[in-house]
Amino acid sequence: MNAALRERVQRLLQQHHVMTLATHGHAPWAAAVFYAPDGLDLVFLSKPRSRHVQDVAHDARCAVTIQRDYADWPQITGLQAEGLVNELQGAARERARELYGQRFPLVGRGAPAAIAQALAQVSWYRFRPRRLYLIDNSLGFGHRDELDCGHG
Repeated sequence: MNAALRERVQRLLQQHHVMTLATHGHAPWAAAVFYAPDGLDLVFLSKPRSRHVQDVAHDARCAVTIQRDYADWPQITGLQAEGLVNELQGAARERARELYGQRFPLVGRGAPAAIAQALAQVSWYRFRPRRLYLIDNSLGFGHRDELDCGHG
């Protein structure tokens, strides 16, 4: 795995907070969710009855994009990835919750009552990329570098 590219990707993941998760159940769907990085994996929470979670229960394959809203095309940087989503249980669930709480303190341990009540109704998920592309128009219009993440 290209260590320099992996480092650039991890830096981008730290700089952003929202990913668009594209799923396919009965029809294509996309949902924006906050995430916390765990290496190249992205952990997030959602209600089990949300459309995107119902979709990944049907087919775990999905795609993700991460980018800021740019007005100047030559400045665009972002990420496109394909991979799998799975629901987390046990120690993996607790690790996800801890990472998420570190990144978003409002939902960490000791969250306000209304937030804690909402958190009791969610499940925790992991997006594990198989392949991702780092887009960086500052290196040339449409420039993208591919990173094979080695998962399956």
